Amino acid sequence: MAKTALTSSPWVEIGLACDAGTSNTGIYGLTDLFTYAGEFAAKRHGGCAGSAIRITHWRADDEDATEVRCAYDSCPSSTHTLSLLVIPGSVQAPEKTGRISPLLHWLREKHAEGVVLAAVCGGVFILARTGLLAGRQATTHWSFNDVFAEQFPDVLTETDHMVIDNGDVVTAGGVLAWADLGLRLTERFLGTAVMLETARFMLVDPPGREQRFYCEFDPKTKHGDRAILKAQLWLLTQRERHVSVADLARHAELEQRTFLRRFFAATGMKPNEYQQRLRITRAREMLEFSQASVEDISWSLGYGDATGFRRVFRKVMGLTPSDYRRRFCQPAPQRALSSPSRLMSTSQQSPEEGAQSAVQGRTRDQ
Repeated sequence: MAKTALTSSPWVEIGLACDAGTSNTGIYGLTDLFTYAGEFAAKRHGGCAGSAIRITHWRADDEDATEVRCAYDSCPSSTHTLSLLVIPGSVQAPEKTGRISPLLHWLREKHAEGVVLAAVCGGVFILARTGLLAGRQATTHWSFNDVFAEQFPDVLTETDHMVIDNGDVVTAGGVLAWADLGLRLTERFLGTAVMLETARFMLVDPPGREQRFYCEFDPKTKHGDRAILKAQLWLLTQRERHVSVADLARHAELEQRTFLRRFFAATGMKPNEYQQRLRITRAREMLEFSQASVEDISWSLGYGDATGFRRVFRKVMGLTPSDYRRRFCQPAPQRALSSPSRLMSTSQQSPEEGAQSAVQGRTRDQ
């Protein structure tokens, strides 16, 4: 931003739009982040603390609310000129968020006035209920992908990304993705130098993370097709080799074309893609919990060469195997206490639970 001097009033007003279920972590985390950013911007441009950013909190706490009220103002004034409104994440289940009509109407009204709208994690459900995401790409927490897509089929859901910026609307996925979003918006409104200074001060990586670094493969198993479930369970025992469609169809006791059609209908994936994700899940476990080389991991999972394995791993995870290990490898003392929970025994579970738990792992905090 090409500002060289500050006026007596803040040049950016950032509002946080909250309902009864909004997470306090997001509210106060973003408040602190933007406060620090404003102080760094003020120093750079010769202003006093608080002269760059005004932060306000706006609330409509229940369905009986008739208006959205200002509950906090860092620079009290009767006149508000919002540049940006952020909807932090919610502590409620996604289906219960953002049903307060005054808040939705107010958000649509502010957007029409030119205010940029942004949302984090469960807060994206609130933004979607305004209708402003229809026909556009958006992200939310990866574990909400299916329920979000079901509720908002006209939104192009893409949960690989941590932040998706459409200019006038911005969405972020992940419980702690408010930091990624806050830094991205700091860069837009206050410049790259202020964003980097804020990131360094908060000991947070500058924007660049993706949700797929953290996502667990969560295959659909409660689809009711017992023949396909049988094939899925069998594939869990065959991750060290590639299984042909003919073998899978034979194991499911189905004709190949019927198997392919029913497998895709049940899982949303083609058999080869499904197998690839199973093998990448196993590769992640080995990178986290073992000292095996990338070449040995590649060979043990049935890849003909390490180059091909690296290419597939990066395509799925967004990181090379070596970069993934550097980020997520368990320290030596923990390895003796930790076992890869993605490899749980299915002997004490129902077929549906066994298929799911065998490929699900720990849900990393984001």
